[in-house]
Amino acid sequence: MKKTFLILISLASLFVACQGNKTEQSTNDSLALDTTITPSTEQLCYAYVKDKDTASLTVMTSGSITTGELNYKLYEKDKNTGIFKGEMRGDTLIADYTFKAEGTESVRQVAFLKKGDQLLEGFGDIEEQNGKTVFKNIAKLTFGQAMVFTKVDCH
Repeated sequence: MKKTFLILISLASLFVACQGNKTEQSTNDSLALDTTITPSTEQLCYAYVKDKDTASLTVMTSGSITTGELNYKLYEKDKNTGIFKGEMRGDTLIADYTFKAEGTESVRQVAFLKKGDQLLEGFGDIEEQNGKTVFKNIAKLTFGQAMVFTKVDCH
């Protein structure tokens, strides 16, 4: 009888100990979920329309990284579709644009100046570096009225 009693107490202790570990594990799992919070991503959409020329730009910013899609459909010119990745430097987005035109993939640097609800595309002297087209001097870019993207609702 004494042996049975000791066995029952041992089993009960073991059961309680196992239950305690489950609770501790659940608490640790909850903490792990809390630490995997991802930074918020802001998405903005812009469009350029002038006569028969159109272009669209979707910008997503997460922390210091800005990514998105950029597509040009200029009348009587090759259509360009692609993605970009870069960063905001003050009010200017500087990014590498990887796109396809006529079945060929290319990379070129792009720049956009933010003015209110508009993004003005930057133009300047360019050169080839490491297989991509880059601006010779970002400080000398011109942000005129040639390509003005206006903020639109994202679809």
